[in-house]
Amino acid sequence: MDILRFESKNVWKELSNEELEQVYDYGQRYMDFLDNAKTERLATDEIIRLAEEKGFMNFDDVVKNGNVKTGDKYYLNNHNKSVVLMILGEDLEEGMNIVGAHVDAPRLDLKALPLYEEGNMALLKTHYYGGVKKYQWTCIPLAIHGVIFTKDGKKVNISIGEDDNDPVLYINDLLIHLSADQMKKTLAEGVTGEQLNVVIGSSAANSDSEDKEPVKSNILKLLNEKYGIVEEDFQVAELEIVPAGKSRHVGLDRSMIAAHGHDDRVCSFAGVDAILNIENPSKTVVGLFVDKEEIGSVGNTSMDGLFFENMIAEILHMQNKTPIVLRRSLANSKVLSGDVNVGFDPSFPEVLDSMNAAKIGHGVSISKYTGSRGKGGCNDANAEFIADLRNIFNSNDVIWQTGELGKVDQGGGGTIAYILAKYGAQVIDCGTPMLSMHAPMELLSKADAYMTMKAYKAFLQS
Repeated sequence: MDILRFESKNVWKELSNEELEQVYDYGQRYMDFLDNAKTERLATDEIIRLAEEKGFMNFDDVVKNGNVKTGDKYYLNNHNKSVVLMILGEDLEEGMNIVGAHVDAPRLDLKALPLYEEGNMALLKTHYYGGVKKYQWTCIPLAIHGVIFTKDGKKVNISIGEDDNDPVLYINDLLIHLSADQMKKTLAEGVTGEQLNVVIGSSAANSDSEDKEPVKSNILKLLNEKYGIVEEDFQVAELEIVPAGKSRHVGLDRSMIAAHGHDDRVCSFAGVDAILNIENPSKTVVGLFVDKEEIGSVGNTSMDGLFFENMIAEILHMQNKTPIVLRRSLANSKVLSGDVNVGFDPSFPEVLDSMNAAKIGHGVSISKYTGSRGKGGCNDANAEFIADLRNIFNSNDVIWQTGELGKVDQGGGGTIAYILAKYGAQVIDCGTPMLSMHAPMELLSKADAYMTMKAYKAFLQS
């Protein structure tokens, strides 16, 4: 081997048979997580469930008791849509090792008054969330998840379309026989946002002969019988449309996973799995699992909210530390912004710089910068931090690579990295390369998902 040249490593070729078994075992655990975490609320529930099994305490209870100590394990539930996991180290002023990822994913949200009848069908109006190719959401089985509140204040959890005995929902597309005009449009124009209407029923059985909307009335009766809700309750609800069904192994070698929400639950689960398997770190370790990244990290459940900063302030208050220690703690922290990156796709090579694109099966991907075109809106990590990270990964047998999000003038995207960097923390993007990003069903390698977890664990323990 020419020691002067660099060549990325193929995970499948590098691992022993014993560790390859761990790759497949981890892949199955990740798939189980995906199937239970199809929305940010469900992801939050699942993360908290896993944390409680490992002895993490509800931080709200800790605040009431007013006592913290080194080695304690905490979770903070932020409005049921984002979570902090923490193991408290010896001195917060020295900073924290943080892995941050997001639990929201592109999807379709129901409008405030979604249910209507037309053409002898009952349908639901939607408003898409995040960057989607709208045409991809037609003609596939769909499920609905979320919460809705009744007039008497009862919270009702909704989940339809996942159980084998459940019906699924559906969005129509125009038949090819009548698509001459549609086919002349661009992909962005072929299906519009207002055409993403979800079919929820078509039966007028047992309806009143004078009812002008018998199908809608029937759907309302069914919803009322099962959930005790009325149409007005839709206005105080959060209901999301996602692909129905479980994640699936892909390939005869079962080396890949197709699922909804890899972006960014693959990095979220890696962070959760890593921190749950760390004991008594000398430095405080943190997992941040946040909402609203896909729409710009806005709102009180996003990384731009102050819930994490407030949590640190509460701990320092219980330790009788002065307020300035909060700023020192954040500034002295080191952060992996866990988010997916594009993997090289041989079907679409024209948008990628093959020399600087992450390769599927070659491990976790580090991105010095993201942003758009001229690095607009990115966090550009310092070389000193990257050098430290290289040493951590190499000394812990983490197979890693570097990657960019496409050619310079092709497009781009952002992550939560810049938000934590504003405190002075050292931050870099580090996550799993994948294919078909933001599609209803996305694709990635089990080997890369495993290496992402291994990278996060090595970093948190450093």
